[in-house]
Amino acid sequence: MNMPRVGLQVLIFAGSLASAMALGILAVLSIAQPMLASIPAGFMTALYWISRRRVILVAAGSWLCYLPYEWGMKLRILCSGECNIRVDLLIIYPALLLVSLAAIFTFLRERLITKCSSRQGPMNPLTPTR
Repeated sequence: MNMPRVGLQVLIFAGSLASAMALGILAVLSIAQPMLASIPAGFMTALYWISRRRVILVAAGSWLCYLPYEWGMKLRILCSGECNIRVDLLIIYPALLLVSLAAIFTFLRERLITKCSSRQGPMNPLTPTR
């Protein structure tokens, strides 16, 4: 296994994790301001527009579905009036963060790996280097 490629995978994962945590902070803030959920939805939509990967489309769709849900909770349409204890967020937030992490990881991996391989040429471990 080529060491620079392993280091690149670790770098991609760390960047994805940092991005997903920023999205998690936005998700928490979207309880008070539900329109903040449109920021990650727009971000994921832009990533999908660039890469056309299905996992990124799923992430964008998840954030777009979360936006009206959270808005309905804020307006007390989707809850019976006792919306202070939000047990539903124990499922929604991890799901949003996992799909966002997968989408960002997929996007970064595709972009950085293709960029590195195009710069270095095809990497075949069976072919001797000169």
